[in-house]
Amino acid sequence: MPASTKGSTVNASQRPHGRLLDELRPVVIRRGVSKNSDGSVLIEIGDTKVLCTANIEHGVPHFLRNTGKGWLSAEYGMLPGSTNTRSDREAARGKQSGRTVEIQRLIGRALRQAVNLDRIGERTIRVDCDVLHADGGTRTASITGACVALRDALDRLNPNAFLGWVAAVSVGIVNNERRLDLEYQEDSHADTDFNVVMMQRHGFVEVQGTAEGVPFPQQDLEEMIALASKGISELFALQESATTS
Repeated sequence: MPASTKGSTVNASQRPHGRLLDELRPVVIRRGVSKNSDGSVLIEIGDTKVLCTANIEHGVPHFLRNTGKGWLSAEYGMLPGSTNTRSDREAARGKQSGRTVEIQRLIGRALRQAVNLDRIGERTIRVDCDVLHADGGTRTASITGACVALRDALDRLNPNAFLGWVAAVSVGIVNNERRLDLEYQEDSHADTDFNVVMMQRHGFVEVQGTAEGVPFPQQDLEEMIALASKGISELFALQESATTS
């Protein structure tokens, strides 16, 4: 059975779909959706849907050869029908966009925190995140879902190489309200937008934040970080539930 949640019940607010200020969108994590992958997950966070796979290959990049250490790399892409207007495949253009490169590097950095690369030998774990439907938070959904796929892949190789859950969520200020897990309608009008990545029991992996409009005070920063921490703790529980159900 997939792991899922419907969120919390505090802080009334006028949000799309009647969500509360500190409420995640409904989350569903489905494992084992690709028989050809060492680990695979379809994660749905609201209307954002991402297929995440993890595959283990022999060999490492040249800078790690003969070190006995492994590597993890990530690729990210949006399918042509993932948004309301069809976009060409980047392979057809012959070049990835700057946004794509930045997101897949973020995914790789985040997931490398979850694995002890000294324990997998000279192997490369290739993580692929393909966005089937985009409604905000595709990079954070990719990290959260891909970590579950990574855990399943490592269970086949060396379970002791998995170091712990990594998950991510967006927060922002919209209409002077601090909101958790922005969907596209909110994200496109946000005055401030943050993506926060955390590792369970270890703290923050990465924080990306921008004042789209005017600068924000330190108090807003602290409150958004606290809001993100709350949401990510719920995602950790969902990741754990998905692997034990």
